[in-house]
Amino acid sequence: MLIIGAKGFAKEILEILYQMHMLENVAFFDDVSDDLPKKLYGQFDILRNIDEVKYYFETVGKQFTLGIGNPVLRKKMCDKFEILGGVLTSTISPKASIGHFGNEIEEGCNIITGTVIDNSINVGKGCLLNTNCTIGHDARIGAFVEICPGAVISGNVFIGSYTFIGSNATILPKIKVGSNVTIAAGSIVTKDVPDNCLVAGNPAIIKKELPQIQF
Repeated sequence: MLIIGAKGFAKEILEILYQMHMLENVAFFDDVSDDLPKKLYGQFDILRNIDEVKYYFETVGKQFTLGIGNPVLRKKMCDKFEILGGVLTSTISPKASIGHFGNEIEEGCNIITGTVIDNSINVGKGCLLNTNCTIGHDARIGAFVEICPGAVISGNVFIGSYTFIGSNATILPKIKVGSNVTIAAGSIVTKDVPDNCLVAGNPAIIKKELPQIQF
């Protein structure tokens, strides 16, 4: 497995792979940091350019996972490495609690230790569900959504793609949150949120509009 990124969140993904007994042939990719060793923890290669990635995909395996945050950056990295022939792959902690009925988790999701997912839930491609967040029944989560530690997504909530939900934020039942929305940490969302905006507070209100995403 190739982990995109070699700092911060990428180390959390390494722990998930350890829990899954999938450490064989693990490597990292980072072409921007100049303070990294040749091997992370003295064990795992850090690839530094696209030629090394191509060689890895050709000789080791095509699976890669996203070890970075930020919904838009995750989407861009996904597209970049799929074009190189990689296969976006989920990493799901065995220490997450996931319901057994009616759930659909699309490819490339990172689901971290302590996450709780109820039944009848759809999680879109490339989502990041971080430590101890909870997803209530019948929720629908779009692609490349990032849900930070401790956030609570209540039942029958809809969340659009490329949305970021901060730590310990709460979205009340039956709320619709648009695409490209940022919900600040600790916010309580009590009513629907349109696309392309930042909301904060208790109750959460729109603080500013965000530019539309351009890929």
